[in-house]
Amino acid sequence: MKAAIEAILFAVGDSVEISKLAEVLEADKKQVREVLGLLKEDYGKEDRGLDLIELDGAVQLCTKNELYDYLIKIAKAPKKLSLTESVLETLSIIAYKQPVTRAEVENIRGVNSDYPVNRLLEFGLIKELGRKDAPGKPLLFGTTEQFLRSFGVKSLQDLPEINPLQVEEFKMEAEEEARQSENVEVKV
Repeated sequence: MKAAIEAILFAVGDSVEISKLAEVLEADKKQVREVLGLLKEDYGKEDRGLDLIELDGAVQLCTKNELYDYLIKIAKAPKKLSLTESVLETLSIIAYKQPVTRAEVENIRGVNSDYPVNRLLEFGLIKELGRKDAPGKPLLFGTTEQFLRSFGVKSLQDLPEINPLQVEEFKMEAEEEARQSENVEVKV
C-alpha cells in the first residue's frame, strides 16, 4: 500500500483526497492515514528530498523547502507572489468570510476591490465557488488549495483566530476614516 500511495501521488503531481486514495486502494481511511504517517516519517529523514503535505483532507508530494536553491538552478524560478497590502487585505477577508461576493468584500474594505480580486484569481489563491441566490446572482469567492499551500496551513480551521478586540479597533479606525473623508471639502 505504501508503494501504491507513493506512486499515485508522484504520478498525479497534485493533491489527492485521502478518501479517494482509500477508495482506489480498497482500504479504509484509517489504514491509509497510517500508511501516510509512515511515508511522512520516511520523507522527514535528512537524506530525503521530498515531503508529504496535507491540504484540507488531501495529500501531496512536494520538494523540501530547504532544497529550493538547488531546484531554481536547474529549473526556471517559479513566479514569486507579490501581494500588495490591498491584495492581502482582500485575501484575508475572503479566507475568513468565504463564500463571499465582491460587493461584500468591498463593503468590508470600503473601496473598490476589482484589482485585488482579479490578482488573487490570477495567482490561483481564490476561485469562483458559484453564484449567490440574490438579485443579480453575484459570484461567490473562496480560497483554493494553492492558498493553503502558499500559506502553509492544512485547512481553513488552522487559520489564526481573529482577536475580537482587534476587530473592534479596526472597525473604529474605519469609521473614523470614513467620517474624516466625509468632512474633507473639495476645492476647485
